Amino acid sequence: MVNFEKRGFTLWFTGLPCSGKTTVAVVVEKELRDRGLNVESLDGDEVRQHLSKDLGFSKKDRDTHIRRMGFIAKLLSRNDVATLGAFVSPYREVRDYLRSEIENFVEVYVKCSVETCIERDVKGMYKKALAGEIKNFTGISDPYEEPLNPEIVVETDKETVAESVEKVLKELENLKYIPSSSESVTYTTEDEEKIKKRLKSLGYL
Repeated sequence: MVNFEKRGFTLWFTGLPCSGKTTVAVVVEKELRDRGLNVESLDGDEVRQHLSKDLGFSKKDRDTHIRRMGFIAKLLSRNDVATLGAFVSPYREVRDYLRSEIENFVEVYVKCSVETCIERDVKGMYKKALAGEIKNFTGISDPYEEPLNPEIVVETDKETVAESVEKVLKELENLKYIPSSSESVTYTTEDEEKIKKRLKSLGYL
């Protein structure tokens, strides 16, 4: 680990609302920090409050929002920061644009059935979308275009969080973006509480 040469990369989590993007990203973020990397995390809901208040949820506005986040990720990763982005980013074209713009771009498809996403939806967004109260809602009244060739696929309706995280870390090791570890991902009770607090602050618990 001492001889490992740090280099920036962007780990882009995409998937349906409530598919588990932030849950997996938060745990991956902790693991990367524990391995000595410089890490910055961009979360869709959190960033919208500060940088994209002027945007709605039309396709044009969504694409603009994602391009903004991609630009930030590009700046961070080219300065040797491991950058995590957790965004629905439903449209393939704009994700492909990010790939062309960002060096060391790693796409993580957080795959999950709509039924499971609805069950996890503590904010009631899917319920409102099904009732017609929310327009252009991804997975209900607006399409989600699945990645065709993502570097990583995690299936959060079939795997535990630890299993999904392990998939991400193993691929990052294979790509030589992070130092290898012979140990499986484990968490203390204190770690789990910190993760829960982080997710609660983001409105996921």
